[in-house]
Order: sequence, then C-alpha cells, then structure tokens
Amino acid sequence: MDITWESIAGHDREIRRLRRMADENRLPHALLFAGPDGIGKKRAGRVLAAMILCQGHAPHPCGTCASCQALTHGAHPDYYELVPEAQGKGTPMIRIEAVRAMQQAVSRYPVMSNGRVVLIDDADRMNEAAANSLLKTLEEPPGAVTFILVTSAPSSLLATIRSRCLTVTFGMIPPETMRQALVRRGLPEPDAEELSLLADGSMGRAISLYEEGGLALRDEALALLEHLPQIRMTEIWQEAETKGKWERPKIGEWVLYLNMLLRDMLLLYVDGGSRLLYHSDRRKRLLALLDAYPEDRIFAMLSCVRDLQKRLQSNASPALQLEGFFIRMRDLCADQIDGFRKR
Repeated sequence: MDITWESIAGHDREIRRLRRMADENRLPHALLFAGPDGIGKKRAGRVLAAMILCQGHAPHPCGTCASCQALTHGAHPDYYELVPEAQGKGTPMIRIEAVRAMQQAVSRYPVMSNGRVVLIDDADRMNEAAANSLLKTLEEPPGAVTFILVTSAPSSLLATIRSRCLTVTFGMIPPETMRQALVRRGLPEPDAEELSLLADGSMGRAISLYEEGGLALRDEALALLEHLPQIRMTEIWQEAETKGKWERPKIGEWVLYLNMLLRDMLLLYVDGGSRLLYHSDRRKRLLALLDAYPEDRIFAMLSCVRDLQKRLQSNASPALQLEGFFIRMRDLCADQIDGFRKR
C-alpha cells in the first residue's frame, strides 16, 4: 500500500485541506469522501489514515516508523477497512455482521498508535441494518476512532449518516494531470496521452483500460463503424459468434466505445476542431466517416447501442443479441445508401 500524498494524482486543494486539519488536530471523527469512481478517493483515505496513525515526525506520514511500515504491508492492528462482499451470486454489499465485527475491534485500546482508523469503501453499499448500526457508532464513537467513508453515491447514504460526517468532495482529474501521472507510472507517452482523454477524469479507469486492452477494444469499435456500410451477412455471423464468446464486461466495454465514438461524431458535426472529443487521437478517421453517417442516422444508431446495453443485462445469448444488433446497424446504413441512390 502506497501511503504517500505524492501517489495521488490531482486533488491538490482537498489534500492541502486534509493535511492542514490533521496537522492542527482539527480532524472530525467522521469524514465522507465523495466523488466519481476511480479518481483516488480511497487512496486519499488510506494516506490520511497513515498520517493519523503515524508515530514518526513531520512531514506525515513519515513512511519509516513501525506504524507506517505496518500499514504499508497491510498489517496495521489499528487500521480497519470494510469493503462490500458478495454471498453466492448476490450483489456485493456491506452487511451487519461486518459492521459488528468492526465495532468490536475498534472498541479495544489501540495497539500500535494513539488511535484507530476505519475506512469504509463503497459506503453506499451498506444494507439497511449495517447502516443503522454504523449510525449509532458515529453518534457515540468509542474513543479515539476516525471514520473515513468513501462513496461515489453520497445521496444513497442515510441523511443522518451524512450529517455526522465532514464531506470532502473530489472532482475529476484533468487530462494533463492524468497524463503526467500515467507517464510517472511507466506508461508509454502515446498511451498515456490517449488514456488521459478516454478515461473521463478517472485514473482508475485509465489504468484499467491500459491493463485490460481497452485501446484495442476502442479501435475494434471504430473499425466496425468504418466497415459497417459494406458488411456482409457472413461477416455479421462471424462477428457475432466471436464477440459473443467474450465475457459480458468486455462486451459492455466494447459497446461503450461504440457509444462514445458516435457521440464524438455528433460533436464533429457541430465543430470539426472541437477539443472536447473523447477520441481526439482518432479525429481524422471520425471526420472521414461523416459523409456515410448523417446526423439522423447517428442518433438512430445511438438508440440501437443503448438498446443493446439494456439487452445485455438479461440472460439471453450475447451472440444472438449481437447478431440482431449488427443487422439493425447495417440496415440503418443500407437505408442511407439507398437514400443516396434515389437522389
């Protein structure tokens, strides 16, 4: 676990605020870190936890004391982290049993530091019993305990829980800040440039795209749009069979790229030089598609894409869903080509 403030990309104002409150011993007993997924909220919570538990000297966390070393290796007896867990095929959530185990653990005296820290990730996924149990603890905290709740959906938390926390809101990471952070992580400069634009302000998403081949999926989606006006039924069957064997999350990611590419094409109709493209590195190829895809057809295709996204949530065969989707998309292109011929 990296416990340095420098490991966090962006959020300079929020970090300065947290460090100042910690240095001045003004941290409340409960904080709520809110903001979109993948922007570093949990990482910031862990570094703040290290700063609270650190037994060294400023600047905190020192990284060398026994407390910092224990936290770095995930073995600190005074740090407790709650995350959603799945039971069987159920949706991952934080259940009452996990909250009670945490309450029992933090009720004891600290072992290594002067206090304890509890980080609750995806706090909005507590079930009702767990949330009500946590609320009682927040109302009457057991000694020197700091709670850090992390969520991308603060409105899903009980209002009474939110009212007992100091909310720190984290925003999206600017593309240039993300590009620099990705390069520092060792990513090639061209990939870092593309990912910083594709990730929509989320460092977690950028890293996931890189590790899971997201750029290749994006180019596959673009290649489909380029070939769609000439695609044959035999190719549709082959494409549907091949992509139908993918894991559903991978299919969903590919469909998301189609949605983003079509959105960029609409934006290019308004301003061919727009700097707001998700895929600015593919601007020339997208501009070249505009002759074959007038605006009304793009809107119709976006409707097909969104319909597919809904259909993929069912238990129906992905291959069959994709086959029907490819046929509908091809028919939209055929309608456009026929329209040109009639003119």
